[in-house]
Formats: sequence, C-alpha cells, structure tokens
Amino acid sequence: MREALRIASFARGRTSPNPLVGAVIVREGRIIAEGWHRKAGTQHAEIHALAMAGDLAKGATLYVTLEPCSHFGRTGPCAEAIVKSGIQRVVVAMEDPNPKVSGRGCQILRDHGIEVTLGVLERDARALNEVFLHWITTGRPFVTLKTAMSLDGKIATSSGESKWITGEKARSYVHQLRDASDAILVGIGTVLADDPSLTTRLAEGNGKNPKRIILDSMARIPLDSKVLTDEQAETIIAVTSRAPKDRVNSLCNTGATILMAGDGEVADLPILLSELGKREITSLFVEGGSRVNDAFLRAGLIDKVYAFIAPLLLGGESAPTPVGGKGVQKLSDALVLDRMSVQSLGQDVLLEAYPRIAQENP
Repeated sequence: MREALRIASFARGRTSPNPLVGAVIVREGRIIAEGWHRKAGTQHAEIHALAMAGDLAKGATLYVTLEPCSHFGRTGPCAEAIVKSGIQRVVVAMEDPNPKVSGRGCQILRDHGIEVTLGVLERDARALNEVFLHWITTGRPFVTLKTAMSLDGKIATSSGESKWITGEKARSYVHQLRDASDAILVGIGTVLADDPSLTTRLAEGNGKNPKRIILDSMARIPLDSKVLTDEQAETIIAVTSRAPKDRVNSLCNTGATILMAGDGEVADLPILLSELGKREITSLFVEGGSRVNDAFLRAGLIDKVYAFIAPLLLGGESAPTPVGGKGVQKLSDALVLDRMSVQSLGQDVLLEAYPRIAQENP
C-alpha cells in the first residue's frame, strides 16, 4: 500500500477534479504490476495495473489507495473490470466519499466473491487526497494560504518593497505549489502594484499554469495587465454587482471570465468559493496581500498555511504584516495552527500547518 500511495503522488496537480490514485498488484509475494491515475478523463489506476498484469492478475491481490469506482463517468467502472480480471483479493486504503461511489465499489467486489480489506494506511491516503476529499464533501476548493515574511513578520518594507524577501529555493518551491494547484488568487491591490503574471515557472520548464483569480469588486484592473493579455491561463475576475457595467463589459471583451461574487463593496468569499467549486476548481492557492489574507481568515476559509520565513529584520511600524485588518482582541480568539512541519529551503524556513478548527475536516 505504501508503494501504491507513492506512485499515486506522481500525478499531483494533474488529475483534478479526480483524486490521486495508485494501484499495485501482488502475486505470490511479489509486485507484478503497478498503475496510477494520470489525468482526468484517462484510465484509472486499477485499469493501468490490470493491463500490465494481464492473465497474471487471476488469483492475485490488488492494493489500491481509494475504493474502486462503480459508476460510468468519463471512463467505465473499475469495480467491474476487477471482477472480470480474476483478482482474488482487494486491499483498499479508504472508502470513496463521492456519493456516486461510496461503499458501492467494495460491495460489487464482495458480491462477486472477492475478499475486500478496507482501511489499510487510511490516514496516509486521506492526507494524499486532502484536496479532493475537501472539495467532494464541501463543494468548495481546498484553500491554501501562502505568505513570505521577514523574521519580524513583515511582508514588505515600509516603502512597499517586497522583491525578494525570500531566497531562490523558497521561490522555486512556491512555483511547485502553483503547479499542483487548480487556481491562484490575488487581490486587485497586488495586480495594481506588481502586474504579476501568476504563472508557474519551474526549472524543468514543464509546469502547469493554474487558473488566475483576481478579487476586483469594482472591476478596476487595467486592461493591459499581464493576466489579461499574456494568454498563459484562464483569468477569472471576481466582481460584485456594484462594478460599473462598462468596465465589466470591457473585461469580457479581453476574454476574461467574470464571476459575480455578491452585492457588497467587496467580494463575498463563500459565494466565490462555491462558484469555483461548481467549476471543478478543487484547490485554491491564495497569494494575496494582508487585506486578502485577513478576509479569508475572518471568513474561516483557510484550510492550510505555508509560511516562508526569511532571516531578515525589516522593522517599521508601517511595514505591512501577513494579515491585516483589526485583528483579534483576545489571544483566545486567535486561529491556532496545528499539525506543523518545518523544513529549511536554502537560507529560509518553511512552516507548513493546518488551522486547528479544520483538524477534523477531510
């Protein structure tokens, strides 16, 4: 099962809105075939493994990281293919929470006399598919908040200079995170200040550009912004009903997608995330400034945090911090991070953690 989990991760960022799945076939104590789901719409992991095993699948054991599907989607049901292959036993890491599958795949196998063992390395399997599990159960994308700051908690100097607080290795890691995400989000302030491209730039040159989402309630984005003119990825502008109609029409003419996110002065984030979820955007990488970060924090919509910390002391009372707004008045109201891991990236430190309030969520 550990091998199945390992190979499933090869397709990270490529299978959305499907989960990451790996399959391993074992016969007489030896691995004879492997497969993993590579991309939505293509064959599932079990089918790849069964094709590799051929007739040797008869009487063998299949290890798979997620319950085999039981329905016709873009491909046929894997449970039926397993039955036809002659597999004798199936070991499953976890049940699929997708209501189209949940429990049915395992039941089909049992109904045909196949022994099913469920729950092997389930915690690891859930961690592997934290994005898919969150999206399929909530209908909203899994939100990852990324920030880069100095040791004294500043994301820029008092004059606004922020390139580059972190070093090359940390910045390269951020592009790996973008590559694994369906969409990246910033506020209009970031676009006006930096005119970013919000693309993925990996050393190997084979990165996937996420969809680009701009929070721009009043449709203020300049029409010559890179995200509107470079044709590198779809750009979604989140406006509210208060945005001037002529500005919205001009944005439509650029090819950008306009998404209405409420009727207030700022975008309604729960509405926005629900709409993104309907568009099969399962993961959202937030690289906003202090105001955007504060909005997600106050809305309780942060599922994971990546905090890059550089060995710099910037000082300055007016220098911005990662989270703006009024903040909490009592320590007991603070968002506590849990399940932390720390690693060094060149001169910088990366802290990866989850909000405690989301600890029991998928």
